[in-house]
Amino acid sequence: MHLEIITPDKKLFEDEVQYISLPGIDGGFGILDKHAPLISALKKGTVQVTDKLSAKHNFEINGGVVEVLNNKVVVLAE
Repeated sequence: MHLEIITPDKKLFEDEVQYISLPGIDGGFGILDKHAPLISALKKGTVQVTDKLSAKHNFEINGGVVEVLNNKVVVLAE
């Protein structure tokens, strides 16, 4: 699936990934390939990404929103 992590200042990450772990306001959750459509608010925490080569990436956010649609994930982060 395709992931973009965007802040008001810049794009932090854009690539194909295997797995994403997000800090939802009601608890953490994960997204895998071909996930159902979803929109969720995010709280302060760590976005953990496993890319297509199985490398791990961590991004600290102060909240935001995630949208999952048509195998594309967009994280609008603060």
